[in-house]
Amino acid sequence: MIDVLQEIKEHFQDKVLTCDERSSRRIYLDFKPEDIPSAVKVIFGELKCRFCTASGIDTPQGIEILYHFSQDASGKIISLRTLIADKKHPEIGSIASLFPAAEWIEREIWELLGVNFKGHPNLKHLLLIDEWPEGKYPLRKGSS
Repeated sequence: MIDVLQEIKEHFQDKVLTCDERSSRRIYLDFKPEDIPSAVKVIFGELKCRFCTASGIDTPQGIEILYHFSQDASGKIISLRTLIADKKHPEIGSIASLFPAAEWIEREIWELLGVNFKGHPNLKHLLLIDEWPEGKYPLRKGSS
């Protein structure tokens, strides 16, 4: 069985900012926003981990995005975490071109947190009405 953590560290020696192994089954790896698409490509495409979902959080430091993957054979959950410091114009490269399963969750994060996913094929309302006020994001502190 592939040791996913070791493989990721070998692929991205200087790009993994921090590694937080919360347990033998839960790993968080921090990357700069610009490194997320290539990290996702490796973990999904080369290491064959399954994409579970992504999540976004409004923090005092910026918008944090987490991409959650499962290595089903080992039962490990690997979360790639990044912080977008520019809360006025949060932007990150879309991973939807790597696998269509990411399209809806990116639309949801765009709609509820205001993160622009560069290269997304169809950023349009998913949960909110089309007439929702521009610049108002329900999951942003102080925005709605």
